[in-house]
Amino acid sequence: MARYIHQLKKWPHFYWEEQRFISLLSEVSKLQGKLLGKVEMLGFELKEKANLETLILDIVRSSEIEGEILNPEQVRSSIALRLGLEDAGLPHSDRHIDGIVQMMLDATQNNGNEIDINRLFAWHGALFPIGRSGLYQIEVAQWRTGEMQVVSGGMGREVIHFQAPPPQHLAKEMQVYLEWFNSNAVQDPILKAALAHFWFVTIHPFDDGNGRIARAITDLQLSRADGVNQRFYSMSAQIMKERKAYYQILEKTQKGDLDLTPWIVWFLDCLKKAIISSQNIIDSVINKHQFWANNSAVISNERQQKMLNKLLDDFDGNLTSSKWAKMTKCSADSALRDINDLVQKGILVKAVSGGRSTHYILKN
Repeated sequence: MARYIHQLKKWPHFYWEEQRFISLLSEVSKLQGKLLGKVEMLGFELKEKANLETLILDIVRSSEIEGEILNPEQVRSSIALRLGLEDAGLPHSDRHIDGIVQMMLDATQNNGNEIDINRLFAWHGALFPIGRSGLYQIEVAQWRTGEMQVVSGGMGREVIHFQAPPPQHLAKEMQVYLEWFNSNAVQDPILKAALAHFWFVTIHPFDDGNGRIARAITDLQLSRADGVNQRFYSMSAQIMKERKAYYQILEKTQKGDLDLTPWIVWFLDCLKKAIISSQNIIDSVINKHQFWANNSAVISNERQQKMLNKLLDDFDGNLTSSKWAKMTKCSADSALRDINDLVQKGILVKAVSGGRSTHYILKN
């Protein structure tokens, strides 16, 4: 008896009950249209910034789903460099982050191009530029040659959640997948994104990086659905928020029959939340733009500019003079002068708690 979906005789002939998600699909399409309409009103400069912030969020969260924490400022630097945006003062990114960024930009900016074996191998090579995943050497830019299981639990208490197709089947499996993806077999582009994501992670063709590449394929297909090669909402960020439910629905569907209706419903609901959450990015971009329009003329030095940008983005913890000195590599006296200058200009205010815990916040 087949234990996993890919072992069924009719695999991969999926089916679904459209009446169970047609209203949700329609709602997602309308939200998508409203978002893109709102973005168009921002103007070129703010659209570029919204795209940048969304790409940063998408890349950071996609890696975080796999337990890898990236430096957002290095991601920003790498994207800014490749998009020709201002990157002065940003830390230089490493090869690993550059590779992830290259993959994501290729997926979204070149969304009209077909996906073939060479493109997938290039993405995989970009994800693992030195041929290692953490401490382990892996097979890079080729289909895996070993068995693949998704396992949790400590030694002696392992739980096998899923076993992917055997390596000798991968060439044929991926040929069928790519022919389907590059065809017009599914008319609705959002529905196709849901199917493409599930199908790819179920084949699990690589030694590592399958989740990140599946999400890149999803972003590519959603870019097609949006009709633009920029990103203004992050599916990966929403999946990260619902990571436990994500793995549960994947496991349940991979152990079920060929009816993908529950997976499609989950995917569409997740996408709906991602589009709604995108308003936070747009609001942040607008607020930041207005802040600098009002205050750029009175900023005294690059240290102030750097720290204010961090406060406007997503500052970790409280801003103290010692943290200012450490982050800008200046003396404690210089840090305090910078801060007091901004307080006098009405840009920063001292938070209510004083004494040793004195910290500062942006004035509303």
